[in-house]
Amino acid sequence: MPPSLALLIWFVLLLGLLYFDPAKDSNSSWALWVPVIWIFIVGSRLPSQWFEIPARMGVDTLEEGNPLDRTILSVLIALAIVILISRSFKWGDFFARNFALTAFLSFALVSVFWSDFLPVSSKRWFRDLGNYLVILVVLSDARPVEAIRTLLRRLSYLLIPLSILIIKYYPETGKRYDVWTGASTYTGPTTSKNMLGALCLVSGIFFIWDTVTRWSDRKERHTKSIIMVNIVFMAMTLWLLDLANSATSRVCLMIGCLVILAAHSGTFRRHPSFLKVLIPVCFCTYLILAFGFDINGDLAGAVGRNPTLTGRTVIWNIVLNMHTNPLVGTGYESFWMGPRLQEVWRTMPGINESHNGYLEVYLNLGLFGVFLIVGLLIAAYRNICRRLTPFSSIASLNLAFWTLMLFYNMTEAAFRGGLIWVTFLLGAIAVSEPAEDPVRGLNSQCGRYEQHAADFPENGGSAAVVSYTFEKSRWDTQT
Repeated sequence: MPPSLALLIWFVLLLGLLYFDPAKDSNSSWALWVPVIWIFIVGSRLPSQWFEIPARMGVDTLEEGNPLDRTILSVLIALAIVILISRSFKWGDFFARNFALTAFLSFALVSVFWSDFLPVSSKRWFRDLGNYLVILVVLSDARPVEAIRTLLRRLSYLLIPLSILIIKYYPETGKRYDVWTGASTYTGPTTSKNMLGALCLVSGIFFIWDTVTRWSDRKERHTKSIIMVNIVFMAMTLWLLDLANSATSRVCLMIGCLVILAAHSGTFRRHPSFLKVLIPVCFCTYLILAFGFDINGDLAGAVGRNPTLTGRTVIWNIVLNMHTNPLVGTGYESFWMGPRLQEVWRTMPGINESHNGYLEVYLNLGLFGVFLIVGLLIAAYRNICRRLTPFSSIASLNLAFWTLMLFYNMTEAAFRGGLIWVTFLLGAIAVSEPAEDPVRGLNSQCGRYEQHAADFPENGGSAAVVSYTFEKSRWDTQT
Protein backbone atom coordinates (compact mmCIF):
# COMPACT_ATOMS: atom_id res chain seq x y z
CA MET A 1 0.00 0.00 0.00
CA PRO A 2 1.41 3.46 -0.87
CA PRO A 3 2.27 5.51 2.22
CA SER A 4 0.01 8.39 1.14
CA LEU A 5 -2.97 6.02 0.86
CA ALA A 6 -2.18 4.51 4.27
CA LEU A 7 -2.05 8.02 5.74
CA LEU A 8 -5.45 8.86 4.22
CA ILE A 9 -7.00 5.63 5.57
CA TRP A 10 -5.57 6.35 9.02
CA PHE A 11 -7.04 9.85 8.99
CA VAL A 12 -10.50 8.63 7.90
CA LEU A 13 -10.48 5.86 10.51
CA LEU A 14 -9.40 8.34 13.19
CA LEU A 15 -12.29 10.68 12.40
CA GLY A 16 -14.69 7.74 12.38
CA LEU A 17 -13.38 6.48 15.70
CA LEU A 18 -13.65 9.89 17.33
CA TYR A 19 -17.20 10.35 16.01
CA PHE A 20 -18.61 6.84 16.53
CA ASP A 21 -16.59 5.93 19.62
CA PRO A 22 -18.87 4.00 22.02
CA ALA A 23 -17.10 5.66 24.96
CA LYS A 24 -17.58 9.13 23.51
CA ASP A 25 -18.78 11.69 26.03
CA SER A 26 -21.28 13.88 24.21
CA ASN A 27 -21.12 16.46 27.01
CA SER A 28 -17.35 16.93 26.93
CA SER A 29 -16.09 20.48 26.61
CA TRP A 30 -14.32 21.64 23.48
CA ALA A 31 -11.77 23.19 25.85
CA LEU A 32 -10.35 19.68 26.39
CA TRP A 33 -8.79 19.83 22.93
CA VAL A 34 -6.25 22.34 24.28
CA PRO A 35 -4.68 19.83 26.73
CA VAL A 36 -5.04 17.08 24.11
CA ILE A 37 -2.99 19.06 21.60
CA TRP A 38 -0.44 20.11 24.23
CA ILE A 39 0.09 16.59 25.55
CA PHE A 40 0.14 15.23 21.98
CA ILE A 41 3.16 17.47 21.39
CA VAL A 42 4.71 16.53 24.75
CA GLY A 43 4.22 12.83 24.07
CA SER A 44 5.47 12.83 20.48
CA ARG A 45 7.53 15.60 18.86
CA LEU A 46 7.75 19.35 18.79
CA PRO A 47 6.15 20.98 15.73
CA SER A 48 9.58 21.84 14.31
CA GLN A 49 10.62 18.20 14.63
CA TRP A 50 7.56 17.06 12.70
CA PHE A 51 8.62 19.37 9.89
CA GLU A 52 12.32 18.63 10.49
CA ILE A 53 13.20 22.26 11.24
CA PRO A 54 16.10 21.93 11.91
CA ALA A 55 16.77 18.34 10.89
CA ARG A 56 19.89 17.76 13.03
CA MET A 57 20.38 18.26 16.74
CA GLY A 58 23.28 20.32 18.00
CA VAL A 59 24.37 22.21 21.08
CA ASP A 60 23.21 25.53 19.60
CA THR A 61 19.84 24.04 18.64
CA LEU A 62 19.20 22.89 22.21
CA GLU A 63 19.94 26.38 23.55
CA GLU A 64 18.12 28.50 20.98
CA GLY A 65 14.97 26.45 20.43
CA ASN A 66 12.72 27.16 17.45
CA PRO A 67 10.35 30.08 16.69
CA LEU A 68 7.63 27.74 15.41
CA ASP A 69 7.65 25.75 18.66
CA ARG A 70 7.57 28.90 20.78
CA THR A 71 4.66 30.33 18.82
CA ILE A 72 2.46 27.23 18.96
CA LEU A 73 3.18 26.48 22.61
CA SER A 74 2.61 30.13 23.56
CA VAL A 75 -0.78 30.10 21.84
CA LEU A 76 -1.78 26.94 23.72
CA ILE A 77 -0.66 28.47 27.03
CA ALA A 78 -2.67 31.62 26.29
CA LEU A 79 -5.76 29.54 25.45
CA ALA A 80 -5.40 27.58 28.71
CA ILE A 81 -5.22 30.83 30.68
CA VAL A 82 -8.30 32.20 28.89
CA ILE A 83 -10.23 28.99 29.65
CA LEU A 84 -9.31 29.12 33.33
CA ILE A 85 -10.29 32.78 33.55
CA SER A 86 -13.64 32.07 31.88
CA ARG A 87 -14.27 29.39 34.51
CA SER A 88 -13.44 31.83 37.33
CA PHE A 89 -10.68 29.52 38.51
CA LYS A 90 -9.85 30.11 42.18
CA TRP A 91 -6.11 30.67 42.17
CA GLY A 92 -5.89 31.39 45.88
CA ASP A 93 -7.53 28.08 46.69
CA PHE A 94 -5.20 26.32 44.23
CA PHE A 95 -2.04 27.69 45.86
CA ALA A 96 -3.35 26.85 49.33
CA ARG A 97 -4.11 23.25 48.33
CA ASN A 98 -0.83 22.75 46.45
CA PHE A 99 1.82 24.22 48.73
CA ALA A 100 4.44 21.59 47.81
CA LEU A 101 3.97 22.13 44.07
CA THR A 102 4.01 25.92 44.52
CA ALA A 103 7.25 25.70 46.53
CA PHE A 104 8.91 23.52 43.89
CA LEU A 105 7.90 25.79 40.99
CA SER A 106 8.89 28.92 42.93
CA PHE A 107 12.34 27.55 43.71
CA ALA A 108 12.73 26.46 40.09
CA LEU A 109 11.88 30.00 38.98
CA VAL A 110 14.35 31.55 41.41
CA SER A 111 17.05 29.13 40.24
CA VAL A 112 17.10 30.65 36.75
CA PHE A 113 18.98 33.62 38.24
CA TRP A 114 22.09 31.55 39.00
CA SER A 115 21.95 29.71 35.70
CA ASP A 116 24.79 30.26 33.23
CA PHE A 117 22.08 30.54 30.57
CA LEU A 118 19.49 32.78 32.24
CA PRO A 119 17.40 33.64 29.10
CA VAL A 120 17.18 29.99 28.03
CA SER A 121 16.44 28.74 31.55
CA SER A 122 13.68 31.30 32.09
CA LYS A 123 12.06 30.51 28.73
CA ARG A 124 12.09 26.82 29.59
CA TRP A 125 10.44 27.51 32.93
CA PHE A 126 7.61 29.47 31.31
CA ARG A 127 7.27 26.80 28.61
CA ASP A 128 6.97 24.06 31.23
CA LEU A 129 4.38 26.14 33.06
CA GLY A 130 2.06 25.07 30.25
CA ASN A 131 2.10 21.50 31.61
CA TYR A 132 0.40 22.68 34.78
CA LEU A 133 -2.03 25.04 33.07
CA VAL A 134 -3.39 22.43 30.66
CA ILE A 135 -3.82 19.94 33.51
CA LEU A 136 -5.80 22.59 35.40
CA VAL A 137 -8.05 22.90 32.33
CA VAL A 138 -8.82 19.19 32.71
CA LEU A 139 -9.24 19.19 36.49
CA SER A 140 -11.39 22.35 36.52
CA ASP A 141 -13.90 20.75 34.15
CA ALA A 142 -17.44 20.37 35.49
CA ARG A 143 -16.91 16.58 35.41
CA PRO A 144 -13.18 16.06 36.00
CA VAL A 145 -13.26 12.24 35.99
CA GLU A 146 -14.94 12.12 32.59
CA ALA A 147 -12.55 14.84 31.40
CA ILE A 148 -9.58 12.65 32.36
CA ARG A 149 -11.12 9.69 30.54
CA THR A 150 -11.71 11.80 27.44
CA LEU A 151 -8.19 13.25 27.52
CA LEU A 152 -6.37 9.91 27.82
CA ARG A 153 -8.66 8.17 25.32
CA ARG A 154 -8.22 10.85 22.68
CA LEU A 155 -4.46 10.80 23.14
CA SER A 156 -4.37 7.03 22.71
CA TYR A 157 -6.62 7.19 19.66
CA LEU A 158 -4.29 9.75 18.11
CA LEU A 159 -0.88 8.34 18.99
CA ILE A 160 -1.17 4.54 19.05
CA PRO A 161 -2.49 4.02 15.47
CA LEU A 162 -0.21 6.85 14.29
CA SER A 163 2.76 4.97 15.74
CA ILE A 164 1.88 1.87 13.76
CA LEU A 165 1.37 3.92 10.59
CA ILE A 166 4.72 5.70 10.88
CA ILE A 167 6.69 2.57 11.76
CA LYS A 168 5.20 0.56 8.90
CA TYR A 169 4.89 3.13 6.11
CA TYR A 170 7.33 5.90 7.07
CA PRO A 171 10.39 4.04 8.42
CA GLU A 172 12.65 7.01 7.67
CA THR A 173 10.67 8.88 10.34
CA GLY A 174 9.81 6.04 12.70
CA LYS A 175 13.31 4.57 13.08
CA ARG A 176 16.53 5.78 14.66
CA TYR A 177 20.02 4.31 14.57
CA ASP A 178 22.35 4.00 17.54
CA VAL A 179 25.40 6.27 17.23
CA TRP A 180 27.59 3.57 18.77
CA THR A 181 26.45 0.30 17.21
CA GLY A 182 24.33 1.44 14.28
CA ALA A 183 21.51 -0.80 15.49
CA SER A 184 18.02 0.38 14.53
CA THR A 185 15.39 1.24 17.11
CA TYR A 186 11.72 2.00 16.62
CA THR A 187 10.53 5.43 17.72
CA GLY A 188 7.23 5.93 15.87
CA PRO A 189 5.93 9.50 16.28
CA THR A 190 8.33 10.15 19.19
CA THR A 191 12.04 10.94 19.15
CA SER A 192 13.38 7.88 21.00
CA LYS A 193 12.47 4.32 21.84
CA ASN A 194 12.07 5.28 25.50
CA MET A 195 9.52 7.96 24.60
CA LEU A 196 7.63 5.39 22.53
CA GLY A 197 7.79 3.09 25.54
CA ALA A 198 6.39 5.86 27.76
CA LEU A 199 3.52 6.37 25.30
CA CYS A 200 2.72 2.64 25.41
CA LEU A 201 3.00 2.68 29.20
CA VAL A 202 0.44 5.47 29.63
CA SER A 203 -1.89 4.00 27.01
CA GLY A 204 -1.69 0.51 28.50
CA ILE A 205 -2.35 1.74 32.03
CA PHE A 206 -5.36 3.76 30.88
CA PHE A 207 -7.04 0.95 28.93
CA ILE A 208 -6.46 -1.55 31.75
CA TRP A 209 -7.96 0.88 34.25
CA ASP A 210 -10.89 1.78 32.02
CA THR A 211 -11.67 -1.91 31.41
CA VAL A 212 -11.46 -2.79 35.11
CA THR A 213 -13.79 0.07 36.11
CA ARG A 214 -16.37 -1.00 33.51
CA TRP A 215 -16.04 -4.75 34.04
CA SER A 216 -19.00 -5.07 36.42
CA ASP A 217 -21.29 -3.81 33.61
CA ARG A 218 -19.69 -5.92 30.88
CA LYS A 219 -22.97 -7.65 29.98
CA GLU A 220 -24.52 -4.39 28.86
CA ARG A 221 -24.30 -3.91 25.10
CA HIS A 222 -22.86 -0.40 25.29
CA THR A 223 -20.21 -1.34 27.85
CA LYS A 224 -19.31 -4.46 25.89
CA SER A 225 -18.54 -2.30 22.84
CA ILE A 226 -16.28 -0.05 24.91
CA ILE A 227 -14.41 -3.03 26.36
CA MET A 228 -13.90 -4.48 22.88
CA VAL A 229 -12.35 -1.19 21.71
CA ASN A 230 -10.14 -1.22 24.82
CA ILE A 231 -8.94 -4.75 24.08
CA VAL A 232 -8.04 -3.85 20.48
CA PHE A 233 -6.03 -0.85 21.65
CA MET A 234 -4.36 -2.86 24.41
CA ALA A 235 -3.23 -5.37 21.78
CA MET A 236 -1.81 -2.58 19.59
CA THR A 237 -0.13 -1.03 22.61
CA LEU A 238 1.56 -4.27 23.64
CA TRP A 239 2.77 -4.85 20.08
CA LEU A 240 4.29 -1.36 19.98
CA LEU A 241 5.85 -1.83 23.41
CA ASP A 242 7.53 -4.98 22.17
CA LEU A 243 8.92 -3.06 19.18
CA ALA A 244 10.09 -0.21 21.39
CA ASN A 245 12.01 -2.69 23.55
CA SER A 246 11.93 -0.33 26.53
CA ALA A 247 12.66 -2.43 29.60
CA THR A 248 11.71 0.38 32.01
CA SER A 249 8.27 0.80 30.43
CA ARG A 250 7.66 -2.95 30.39
CA VAL A 251 8.41 -3.32 34.08
CA CYS A 252 6.43 -0.21 35.00
CA LEU A 253 3.42 -1.39 32.97
CA MET A 254 3.35 -4.58 35.02
CA ILE A 255 3.67 -2.59 38.24
CA GLY A 256 0.91 -0.18 37.23
CA CYS A 257 -1.46 -3.00 36.28
CA LEU A 258 -0.84 -4.72 39.61
CA VAL A 259 -1.62 -1.50 41.48
CA ILE A 260 -4.91 -1.01 39.61
CA LEU A 261 -6.00 -4.64 40.08
CA ALA A 262 -5.07 -4.53 43.76
CA ALA A 263 -6.93 -1.23 44.31
CA HIS A 264 -10.10 -2.72 42.80
CA SER A 265 -9.86 -6.05 44.64
CA GLY A 266 -12.27 -6.71 47.45
CA THR A 267 -9.56 -7.02 50.09
CA PHE A 268 -7.93 -3.66 49.48
CA ARG A 269 -11.24 -1.86 48.95
CA ARG A 270 -12.36 -3.02 52.36
CA HIS A 271 -8.96 -2.24 53.89
CA PRO A 272 -7.41 0.59 51.80
CA SER A 273 -4.86 1.31 54.53
CA PHE A 274 -3.02 -1.89 53.55
CA LEU A 275 -2.54 -0.60 50.02
CA LYS A 276 -1.53 2.86 51.23
CA VAL A 277 1.31 1.31 53.25
CA LEU A 278 2.26 -1.47 50.84
CA ILE A 279 3.40 0.70 47.90
CA PRO A 280 5.85 2.94 49.84
CA VAL A 281 7.17 -0.12 51.69
CA CYS A 282 7.81 -1.93 48.38
CA PHE A 283 9.66 1.08 46.97
CA CYS A 284 11.79 1.51 50.11
CA THR A 285 12.61 -2.21 50.00
CA TYR A 286 13.71 -1.82 46.39
CA LEU A 287 15.95 1.12 47.31
CA ILE A 288 17.60 -0.89 50.09
CA LEU A 289 18.22 -3.84 47.78
CA ALA A 290 19.37 -1.65 44.89
CA PHE A 291 21.84 0.53 46.79
CA GLY A 292 22.62 -1.71 49.74
CA PHE A 293 23.03 -5.00 47.87
CA ASP A 294 23.54 -3.73 44.30
CA ILE A 295 20.78 -5.82 42.69
CA ASN A 296 20.26 -3.43 39.77
CA GLY A 297 22.63 -5.46 37.62
CA ASP A 298 20.73 -8.68 38.35
CA LEU A 299 17.40 -7.00 37.63
CA ALA A 300 18.77 -5.61 34.37
CA GLY A 301 19.86 -9.09 33.33
CA ALA A 302 16.41 -10.44 34.15
CA VAL A 303 14.82 -8.05 31.63
CA GLY A 304 17.46 -8.57 28.97
CA ARG A 305 19.80 -5.66 29.71
CA ASN A 306 23.48 -5.52 30.61
CA PRO A 307 24.68 -4.85 34.18
CA THR A 308 25.40 -1.18 33.33
CA LEU A 309 21.67 -0.65 32.62
CA THR A 310 22.45 0.00 28.93
CA GLY A 311 25.19 2.48 29.75
CA ARG A 312 23.27 4.38 32.41
CA THR A 313 25.81 3.79 35.15
CA VAL A 314 28.47 5.25 32.85
CA ILE A 315 26.36 8.39 32.36
CA TRP A 316 25.78 8.68 36.11
CA ASN A 317 29.52 8.54 36.82
CA ILE A 318 30.28 11.16 34.17
CA VAL A 319 27.75 13.74 35.35
CA LEU A 320 28.47 13.23 39.07
CA ASN A 321 32.16 13.87 38.42
CA MET A 322 31.40 17.28 36.93
CA HIS A 323 31.01 18.72 40.45
CA THR A 324 27.95 20.94 40.18
CA ASN A 325 26.73 22.99 43.14
CA PRO A 326 25.46 20.29 45.54
CA LEU A 327 22.93 22.57 47.26
CA VAL A 328 21.24 24.50 44.46
CA GLY A 329 22.51 22.91 41.23
CA THR A 330 23.16 24.69 37.94
CA GLY A 331 19.74 26.35 37.58
CA TYR A 332 16.46 25.21 36.08
CA GLU A 333 17.06 22.97 33.03
CA SER A 334 20.58 24.38 32.69
CA PHE A 335 22.87 21.39 33.18
CA TRP A 336 22.59 20.02 29.64
CA MET A 337 23.87 23.14 27.92
CA GLY A 338 27.14 24.74 26.86
CA PRO A 339 30.50 23.32 28.01
CA ARG A 340 28.89 20.65 30.23
CA LEU A 341 26.94 19.20 27.32
CA GLN A 342 30.00 19.28 25.08
CA GLU A 343 32.04 17.48 27.74
CA VAL A 344 29.44 14.71 28.04
CA TRP A 345 29.18 14.41 24.25
CA ARG A 346 32.91 13.83 23.97
CA THR A 347 32.33 10.55 25.77
CA MET A 348 28.70 9.74 24.88
CA PRO A 349 27.46 11.70 21.83
CA GLY A 350 23.79 12.61 21.66
CA ILE A 351 23.05 12.16 25.39
CA ASN A 352 20.97 14.99 26.86
CA GLU A 353 19.59 13.47 30.06
CA SER A 354 20.98 11.52 33.00
CA HIS A 355 18.43 8.68 32.75
CA ASN A 356 17.55 9.10 36.42
CA GLY A 357 14.91 11.60 37.47
CA TYR A 358 16.24 12.16 40.97
CA LEU A 359 19.76 12.72 39.65
CA GLU A 360 18.40 15.06 36.99
CA VAL A 361 16.74 17.21 39.66
CA TYR A 362 19.97 17.20 41.67
CA LEU A 363 22.03 18.38 38.70
CA ASN A 364 19.69 21.27 37.94
CA LEU A 365 18.34 22.21 41.39
CA GLY A 366 20.70 20.54 43.86
CA LEU A 367 19.79 18.81 47.10
CA PHE A 368 17.26 21.49 47.86
CA GLY A 369 15.43 20.66 44.64
CA VAL A 370 15.50 16.95 45.47
CA PHE A 371 14.03 17.74 48.89
CA LEU A 372 11.21 19.72 47.24
CA ILE A 373 10.43 17.04 44.65
CA VAL A 374 10.25 14.41 47.41
CA GLY A 375 7.92 16.74 49.31
CA LEU A 376 5.76 17.02 46.19
CA LEU A 377 5.61 13.22 45.87
CA ILE A 378 4.53 12.92 49.51
CA ALA A 379 1.89 15.63 49.15
CA ALA A 380 0.58 14.01 45.97
CA TYR A 381 0.37 10.63 47.71
CA ARG A 382 -1.67 12.12 50.54
CA ASN A 383 -3.98 13.75 48.02
CA ILE A 384 -4.51 10.45 46.19
CA CYS A 385 -4.97 8.44 49.38
CA ARG A 386 -7.79 10.73 50.48
CA ARG A 387 -9.73 9.48 47.46
CA LEU A 388 -9.24 5.86 48.47
CA THR A 389 -11.38 6.36 51.58
CA PRO A 390 -14.15 6.23 50.49
CA PHE A 391 -13.06 4.47 47.31
CA SER A 392 -13.03 6.42 44.07
CA SER A 393 -12.17 4.66 40.81
CA ILE A 394 -10.07 7.59 39.62
CA ALA A 395 -7.90 7.20 42.72
CA SER A 396 -6.68 3.81 41.46
CA LEU A 397 -5.54 5.37 38.17
CA ASN A 398 -3.83 8.24 39.99
CA LEU A 399 -2.21 5.79 42.39
CA ALA A 400 -0.85 3.78 39.46
CA PHE A 401 0.66 6.88 37.83
CA TRP A 402 2.12 7.95 41.21
CA THR A 403 3.73 4.55 41.67
CA LEU A 404 5.14 4.70 38.15
CA MET A 405 6.83 8.01 38.97
CA LEU A 406 8.73 6.38 41.84
CA PHE A 407 10.09 3.47 39.83
CA TYR A 408 10.28 5.02 36.36
CA ASN A 409 12.60 7.78 37.55
CA MET A 410 15.17 5.25 38.72
CA THR A 411 16.28 4.66 35.10
CA GLU A 412 14.61 7.54 33.18
CA ALA A 413 14.29 11.28 33.81
CA ALA A 414 10.55 12.00 34.03
CA PHE A 415 10.51 14.90 36.49
CA ARG A 416 11.73 17.24 33.76
CA GLY A 417 8.44 16.97 31.83
CA GLY A 418 7.06 14.56 29.27
CA LEU A 419 4.07 12.27 29.08
CA ILE A 420 4.72 10.44 32.36
CA TRP A 421 5.00 13.73 34.25
CA VAL A 422 1.78 15.30 32.92
CA THR A 423 -0.26 12.16 33.63
CA PHE A 424 1.19 12.10 37.14
CA LEU A 425 -0.04 15.69 37.60
CA LEU A 426 -3.63 14.54 36.99
CA GLY A 427 -3.60 13.05 40.50
CA ALA A 428 -0.88 15.15 42.11
CA ILE A 429 -2.65 18.50 41.72
CA ALA A 430 -5.46 19.15 44.19
CA VAL A 431 -8.32 21.41 43.12
CA SER A 432 -11.63 22.26 44.74
CA GLU A 433 -14.64 20.25 43.69
CA PRO A 434 -16.64 21.80 40.82
CA ALA A 435 -19.52 23.91 42.00
CA GLU A 436 -22.06 21.89 40.11
CA ASP A 437 -22.23 18.73 38.03
CA PRO A 438 -24.74 19.36 35.23
CA VAL A 439 -25.28 15.65 34.63
CA ARG A 440 -25.83 14.43 38.17
CA GLY A 441 -27.05 17.68 39.61
CA LEU A 442 -24.42 17.65 42.31
CA ASN A 443 -23.33 20.87 44.00
CA SER A 444 -20.73 21.67 46.60
CA GLN A 445 -23.21 22.18 49.44
CA CYS A 446 -25.66 19.35 49.22
CA GLY A 447 -26.51 16.86 46.51
CA ARG A 448 -27.50 13.28 45.88
CA TYR A 449 -26.70 10.68 43.29
CA GLU A 450 -27.29 6.99 42.89
CA GLN A 451 -24.73 4.33 42.18
CA HIS A 452 -25.02 0.57 41.77
CA ALA A 453 -23.97 -1.45 44.78
CA ALA A 454 -21.92 -3.65 42.44
CA ASP A 455 -19.24 -0.98 42.73
CA PHE A 456 -18.98 -1.82 46.44
CA PRO A 457 -17.96 -5.44 47.04
CA GLU A 458 -18.58 -5.11 50.75
CA ASN A 459 -22.28 -4.95 49.89
CA GLY A 460 -22.08 -8.30 48.14
CA GLY A 461 -22.03 -6.87 44.62
CA SER A 462 -25.82 -6.90 44.35
CA ALA A 463 -27.66 -4.85 41.76
CA ALA A 464 -29.44 -2.86 44.43
CA VAL A 465 -29.08 0.90 44.34
CA VAL A 466 -27.30 2.67 47.16
CA SER A 467 -28.00 6.31 47.90
CA TYR A 468 -25.28 8.65 49.03
CA THR A 469 -25.53 12.13 50.43
CA PHE A 470 -22.85 14.70 49.89
CA GLU A 471 -22.54 17.60 52.29
CA LYS A 472 -19.53 19.86 52.54
CA SER A 473 -17.11 17.24 51.15
CA ARG A 474 -18.42 14.49 53.49
CA TRP A 475 -20.09 11.33 52.23
CA ASP A 476 -22.60 9.64 54.54
CA THR A 477 -23.96 6.23 53.58
CA GLN A 478 -27.72 5.96 53.84
CA THR A 479 -29.46 2.61 54.00
